[in-house]
Amino acid sequence: MQILSEHRCFGGAQRFYEHDSGQTGLRMRFSVFLPPQAAAGDVPALLYLSGLTCNEETFAIKAGAQRLAAELGLALIAPDTSPRAANVEGESASWDFGVGAGFYLDATQAPWARFWRMESYIVEELLALVGAQLPISLQRLGIFGHSMGGHGALTLALRHPGRFQSVSAFAPICAPTQCPWGRKAFAGYLGSDPAAWAQHDASLLMERQTAPPWPQGVLLDQGLDDKFLTEQLQPELFRAACAQVGQPLELRMHPGYDHGYFFIQSFIADHLMHHSRILARLPADEPGKPDKRSPPTI
Repeated sequence: MQILSEHRCFGGAQRFYEHDSGQTGLRMRFSVFLPPQAAAGDVPALLYLSGLTCNEETFAIKAGAQRLAAELGLALIAPDTSPRAANVEGESASWDFGVGAGFYLDATQAPWARFWRMESYIVEELLALVGAQLPISLQRLGIFGHSMGGHGALTLALRHPGRFQSVSAFAPICAPTQCPWGRKAFAGYLGSDPAAWAQHDASLLMERQTAPPWPQGVLLDQGLDDKFLTEQLQPELFRAACAQVGQPLELRMHPGYDHGYFFIQSFIADHLMHHSRILARLPADEPGKPDKRSPPTI
């Protein structure tokens, strides 16, 4: 993988990378913040998934997460939101489907199936890449995201049990089978079979759990002045699903806050602390394990 740029940040390093992806068949970009503690060994990490129209730079530039992440010793990983430059007809025809709108799933329908493999890209390729090349502990890994990325955080965590030890979301699309954004994306990427759609709906996936996946709790923040709340996001459906299986959920509804990054900046510290408390209880990687990379310079 190639470093596109590196910036000193709160004693650590904010980096932007590009690499050839075997899953998408294209060049993919992602960002990583390494806290100062990474100079001494592997650190826990949070995977952040951005929302519609965003890219690998959005979270790093807009969320204001690096200061506290440096204090807590957390790495922050943020992939792009879709493949780019695939030259698929119609890939940029609308803002909520195609480029910038991968919905964190593997498409099964032509022409999207060849390139739009965001689930496999993230879970199988990107995490393995950063775990092998950077001072990041994949045994202490949390996931969170915003809007479409909140949908991705919840569904990837539910679809890959044990991979993510902590989970949270900002204004997630909680029931995409029942909202316009989700129906449009699922019909295009997955076809017309409702059973295929249900495999990527966080509320439906939670209802199927036989035990609470995260006994330490899930944190979800939602602005009450969010114009997408009623039609697109539907957090009450995820709350009902969590109650059905006994999954502890802290759903916080905030008067006056909308859907944007001023909302995320306002509560990002709570999310980092939520993840840090859970990940700090997990054992660190075994000392003396084989070195997987050159010592980082941060």
